[in-house]
Amino acid sequence: MKRPSFAKISRYAVCGVAGAMLAMLGAKAAGFRFNATPSIPVGIYRATGGTAQKGDLVAFCPPAAPPFLEALRRRYIEPGDCPSGSYEMLKRILAAKGDRVEIGREGVRINGRLVPYSAPQLADGAGRPLPQLATDWTLGEGEILVLGDSAASFDARYFGPISARQVTAPLKPVVTW
Repeated sequence: MKRPSFAKISRYAVCGVAGAMLAMLGAKAAGFRFNATPSIPVGIYRATGGTAQKGDLVAFCPPAAPPFLEALRRRYIEPGDCPSGSYEMLKRILAAKGDRVEIGREGVRINGRLVPYSAPQLADGAGRPLPQLATDWTLGEGEILVLGDSAASFDARYFGPISARQVTAPLKPVVTW
């Protein structure tokens, strides 16, 4: 039996990778997002349309602000097609207009209640210092606070509130694991 040539195997591999990339682009265009980070459960999510509310999982394009640009440089977030040059981030909205938010060493408090597992890490896995916020404010019109479901998430503990205009879609899980 004749073994396939290296050139033939290479062509199949290139076609397979190209096909997977096209499928992922088509999935995003159809409203699906894949999460492989510890921020929220790993899985496939579907954009639901409508306006995102407190408690919703959302996809958002990070602004081109220093904490996000540094996160992109350090690869906490991946390069992508958002205006800032990154891929969308997936988080949960935990606070919105009128909510009082405190961020400090012990974690994030929303209206006086400490969010479980929200204490910020001092350094990342490579030992590099993470931004440390110490602030207390009431969110205004169009401001939201987004956090991951995990203590390992790069979220508002390190960058503060974002504009609700950054949200590209509310999400619902399709399948998680």
